[in-house]
Amino acid sequence: MFLSVFDLFKIGIGPSSSHTMGPMVAAERFLDELAEGEWPRPAGATVSRLAASLHGSLAFTGVGHATDRAVILGLNGLTPTTIDPDTADGILERIRRTRRLDPPGHPGYDFDPETDLVFDRKAPLPGHANGLAFSAFDADSRLLLRRVYYSVGGGFVVSEEELQALQARGKQAAEHDVPYPFANAREMLAMAAESGLSIAEMKRANEESRISAAELDSGLDRIWEAMHGCVERGLSQEGVMPGGLNVRRRARRLHETLQEEWRQNRPNPLSANDWLSVYAMAVNEENAAGGRVVTAPTNGAAGVVPAVLRYWLRFHVDADQKGIRDFLLTAAAVGGIVKHNASISGAEVGCQGEVGSASAMAAAGLAAVMGGTPEQVENAAEIALEHHLGMTCDPVAGLVQVPCIERNALGAVKAVTAASLAVKGDGTHFVSLDAAVETMRQTGIDMNERYKETSLGGLAVNVVEC
Repeated sequence: MFLSVFDLFKIGIGPSSSHTMGPMVAAERFLDELAEGEWPRPAGATVSRLAASLHGSLAFTGVGHATDRAVILGLNGLTPTTIDPDTADGILERIRRTRRLDPPGHPGYDFDPETDLVFDRKAPLPGHANGLAFSAFDADSRLLLRRVYYSVGGGFVVSEEELQALQARGKQAAEHDVPYPFANAREMLAMAAESGLSIAEMKRANEESRISAAELDSGLDRIWEAMHGCVERGLSQEGVMPGGLNVRRRARRLHETLQEEWRQNRPNPLSANDWLSVYAMAVNEENAAGGRVVTAPTNGAAGVVPAVLRYWLRFHVDADQKGIRDFLLTAAAVGGIVKHNASISGAEVGCQGEVGSASAMAAAGLAAVMGGTPEQVENAAEIALEHHLGMTCDPVAGLVQVPCIERNALGAVKAVTAASLAVKGDGTHFVSLDAAVETMRQTGIDMNERYKETSLGGLAVNVVEC
């Protein structure tokens, strides 16, 4: 299946692509179906009240991930791309006070967040760990419409019917409607060798088979502008992040310390790592606070790719706008392979699928702009992913703060190390990227559910107990 760069890099709000952006998109789809009216109902029946239920990981960690907020805002007609995070609290307060939803283009619906939004921890939905159901009732509380959706990671949402169709079809080769339809790294390298093109050039050709070059470049620039803006805002903010853990932002103070060292030309052998870390933490502190971020490939891992790009722009004198675009295109090519053959969802495979995938994407992008061959780029991605295998998703209190923020910093450091190792070699290596991706998939299947975004094991339990 062809995955566009814009499928993997989505601009939206924090703190979670699967728990915030996905449910908001699902609510938007439900509203669209209500508005279309092409569903069976008793003659003369009209929708009076809406309700929603969260299941699986969404139920266990939904409060910490702001899933309840996302669903309510989504049912009020807001989307991840259009919402102003600064207005969200006021809208939520009005809905709680009036018990009324007023999405544009709809007549308005009764909705009491206290009773019409249910965290159902006892009945997981069968299709995926991130399941949610929406229901519409008439004035006599008769059920008129019920729809089930699954938030499968990175802001991607599928209906119950779409998921069943995907599962029935299974893992198939990439659709042959693009010039370079690689479904895995082996095919990607073979096509690069045959065509003489870089991975970024092949990915560009695939994208331009659907949109113009100008549209592609404008979209890539918009992605980077959003990433850059998120870093800058994160570096300027202070205070305690929401959620009750009382975790303080650290990026601004760390950044000020690094700037002072830079101005004084003070020797710091760890300077590159420090800058990588502060950039990544700035993004994920913004994400934890519900700010605007870019899935890369998820919100929980949103800091890795921007951090490595900012590092490259700061420390590499040949960095330019074309390089930023090539970086993002290469990263998207690798991200598409991981998603197609395994998963980028913490609820499915743990954090190896989030920060691990992000680190592989960033390593590939950096190796590409450092002049790496396709084989060196694939090697960089493999190194980064291999050394995240088995990483669990165990956020304390269900919040995307501990260990998520620091984990992005370490993912960025691993990405740069992986790229450096790869470009210093000749591209030959023992473990292939495809083998690492398949290993991640199998590890995710074997991983206990307590360690896959449910906050029922690991740090989520032991930090509280200690």
